[in-house]
Amino acid sequence: MIKFLAIVFVFLTISSCDRQPFVEHKIKSERLGDHCSGLSNSFKVTANFGGERFEFDKCLPADFNKDEVSSERRGDTVQVNFPKAGGKATSGYRIILDIDSYPTYRVVTIDDESYNISVTGN
Repeated sequence: MIKFLAIVFVFLTISSCDRQPFVEHKIKSERLGDHCSGLSNSFKVTANFGGERFEFDKCLPADFNKDEVSSERRGDTVQVNFPKAGGKATSGYRIILDIDSYPTYRVVTIDDESYNISVTGN
């Protein structure tokens, strides 16, 4: 039994060392109103073992669909792009953005705004 557990432990240790770089995002949104006036300028970051959570208000197209949001790695930066209104009607949204990425990133850029992420233990 001990040999079996040792083999399983060694297998799991070796297989976990071969991680490929990735970035994933999940979005929850809540429509705040038909206009973008009165949106909060606050930007909240919460970090945990599964990644970071960003909470903020954003002016987006009224027909915003979270499937139109893209994310990609660029060096030590995660770039997140939201759809542009492009002359369409806009609405205010409260956005909760969860990002999980490997390896660790140090900057997140949401559209044209960049934020440094404090990393401890590296």
